[in-house]
Order: sequence, then C-alpha cells, then structure tokens
Amino acid sequence: MPEEPTRVAVVGAGAWGTALATVLATSHHDVLVWAREPEVVADINERHENRTFLPGVHLPANVRATGDVVEAVRSRAFVFSVCPAQHTRQLTARWAPHATDDVVIVSASKGIELETNRLMSEVFDEVLPPRLRARVCFLSGPSFAREVGEGRPTAVVVAARDEALAERVQHLVAHPTFRVYRSTDVVGVEVAGALKNVIAIATGVCDGLALGHNARAALITRGLAEITRLAVRLGANPVTLMGLAGMGDLVLTCTADLSRNRTVGLALGRGEHLADVLAGKPQVAEGVTTARAAYALARRLGVDTPLIDEVYALVHEQRPLAGVVERLMTRALKREEI
Repeated sequence: MPEEPTRVAVVGAGAWGTALATVLATSHHDVLVWAREPEVVADINERHENRTFLPGVHLPANVRATGDVVEAVRSRAFVFSVCPAQHTRQLTARWAPHATDDVVIVSASKGIELETNRLMSEVFDEVLPPRLRARVCFLSGPSFAREVGEGRPTAVVVAARDEALAERVQHLVAHPTFRVYRSTDVVGVEVAGALKNVIAIATGVCDGLALGHNARAALITRGLAEITRLAVRLGANPVTLMGLAGMGDLVLTCTADLSRNRTVGLALGRGEHLADVLAGKPQVAEGVTTARAAYALARRLGVDTPLIDEVYALVHEQRPLAGVVERLMTRALKREEI
C-alpha cells in the first residue's frame, strides 16, 4: 500500500508561502494553508490559484486553504511559518498551543523583529511552549517565489541546532526542482536572509542613480562584509555567509528584477518618495522594516555598517540622496577585511 501523505501546514499565503505549498504538494504531501484574506482562501479552494499574491501559478489539488490558523496546524506533522517577520510573534502565539508535541516547525520568514531586534529564532524561543522550542528549523536561500512556484530549479538551505532535525526537513522538502542543503548554523542563515534585503535596497538605489556596474559589484561585496560582521558578532560561522543563504541570496536579491527590495531602492534612486513606492503593493518589502532593526542591532553590538546606516537614514530619516556616494567613497582608507 502507498504511504500515507505527510500532513503539512503552511502559515501564511503570500507568494513565498504559496510557492512552498506548491513544492510540498508536488511531493504528494497533504498541505493545508492558512490565509488571512477570505478571498485568498476561496481562490485556493475553488480555483487552485492565489490570484492575489502568486497569479498564474496552478496549485495542485492537494493544497487546501483555511482562514482558521488553529485548524491549519492542528494534527499536522510539520508547520511552515511563512508570515512576515513582524507578525511572527503574534501569529505563532495563536497557533502554537494547538500544535502536536512532535511537530516540526520550519520558519521561512526573513527579517528581524523591529520592537526587540530579535532574530526569528529568538522570537520562537520566547513565544513557543517549552515542549516545542527545540523543534524549529530555518529555511533560506536564493528563491524567488514565482520561479519556485513555476518549478524552475532552485537550491536552498535548512538550518537547525539539531542536524537530525534539519535532515528530516531536508528530505521532506527536497524535490527534483528544489534542492535542499542542511546546516547547523541557525544564526548565520537567519542573519544573511534578513540583511540581504537591506543591501538589495542599497543596490537598487545604486542602479536608480545609474552609478554603473563597478559600483554595483562593490556595493554587493561590501554589503556582504557588513552582513558577515554582524552575523559573526552574533555567533555565526563566516563560511555560512559564502553559501546559499549568504552570497547566493544576496546576489539574487540585489540583481534581479523580481526583487521587491531592489525595486524599492530603484525607485528611491530615481527620486520617488518611499510612501508612493510602497502604496498599493500587496506584498511586503521586508528590507524597509529590517533596515531600522539592523541599524539598531549594529549600534548595540558596536559593528561598523556604513551601507546599512545609509539605507536606514534614507528610508526612516528622509535623508536626501545628495552626498551619499561621496560619504561612502571618501571614508577612511583601510585594509580589506571583514
């Protein structure tokens, strides 16, 4: 007899949550998605499509949706948390008491909590009941939702403090078009996934100002240095930053037109106002919020982050673009190092 399908919940029906649900369902798992919006629930159940966040991608029949987050996670073996980082604490507190004792939780949200400057791993440690705190993994890497949903080849990494737990998720999610590596460097994977969005805004500004390919390459490289400094200060292995969650995701987010964060920076570099850029967009550009959290975190840790500082000042203090290039290019000369 064929094996019973694994029961999986996906908490969050944005583009990324919908794409992950598609991958999981294509591997014949039973997938139940929680969506905040009633129209998204109806679309998934009736049309097998999420026209709001991932239009044009057909969802397999074994993807269903609900507007009740407790129903979504109850009796599920795996719960993928794919909501925006700033909603993770509140939403997890709602569903966690109803999860089974042996559930495996996979966080696929990229960001830092604004009010506390906590990584998502720290948020889960604080909000999950003790029985679940050791059962969390973190999925990250260069993975635009649309390309994942369309079945284009993608490689990501899943990190957990317990490698055996990461290996379970690795085998659950892996698919011929979705290759998964594993790691035990939770902090490195998390910091890379969050901060690359801030550097993507900076790269978009660079391109909006038409500064050229040399400037873009320098910005991405020095952006990686800033991310690495912060990650290492928090206990990460610097080698992680050279991998999929670090350099891989950074290059993707900084150079591709599908990048929401790069698009925001591009518009700012062309002189548009942030409020106008963000108005009416159904999907979140995490880098805008993360810039504030990253700036505060760097100040607390005493880490030098000139690019992150400039993005923070631009989007949160309305600092004009005039002078930004000169400030960065005329800083004190130094050795090239992390």
